[in-house]
Amino acid sequence: MAVIDTGGSLRGGEALLAAVRARTSKPIRYVINTHGHPDHVFGNGAFVAEGTSFVGHSKLPQALATRGPYYLDNFRRIMGSDLIDPVKIVPPTLLVTDTLTLDLGSRRLALRAWSPGHSDSDLTVFDETTKTLFAGDLVFLRHVPVMDGSIRGWLGTLKELESIPAQRVVPGHGPVSEWPGALANERRYLMALLADVRASNKKGEPIRTVADKAAASERPHWELFDDYNARNATAAFSEIEWE
Repeated sequence: MAVIDTGGSLRGGEALLAAVRARTSKPIRYVINTHGHPDHVFGNGAFVAEGTSFVGHSKLPQALATRGPYYLDNFRRIMGSDLIDPVKIVPPTLLVTDTLTLDLGSRRLALRAWSPGHSDSDLTVFDETTKTLFAGDLVFLRHVPVMDGSIRGWLGTLKELESIPAQRVVPGHGPVSEWPGALANERRYLMALLADVRASNKKGEPIRTVADKAAASERPHWELFDDYNARNATAAFSEIEWE
């Protein structure tokens, strides 16, 4: 069997493992990380066992090596030492550069590594049996999308994601939803953000102005908009400043 993403702490990973073990004693052959952000990988340590392979994008080991210490320090400040000190960064050893199929016997999981979008190490998992797409943070619902890669790349990825013959998607943030309708709001937000940033850049407006007003029309549609939108606008501005 396989586990996809392990949560934001060792304690969370242990709770996930306990939930799995309450349902089955089958060996966990694979732990798949959809990208390298702490809320998806900090529980990996709970699943370290003989015969378990950790799977991720080919760029994920470098991302974790570069950012892992920062993530640990930041989460320790936010969440406390008791919760974060036990966390160990566990990088993948089975790497996906393009596509990879994992045969679990009763089902096949089609993995695909993507170009930079939400992050530089995005990986999706498609369960061919149930037609369920585990999209990681390439798909956000309710929670405003958070960009740590490339806004143009992310919009390009959404076009390709639509072709996956899924019936439902498990997003990185938000409820399980029908596919591909779940992409509509996220695409609208990213397109509005990109258009507004480009318009501001053309006018020569400073980055602070861009951060304050880009995608402002989207505020009513998203949770945590004011926590992340300015950061998204700043990142988008840096990406398209010289296009």
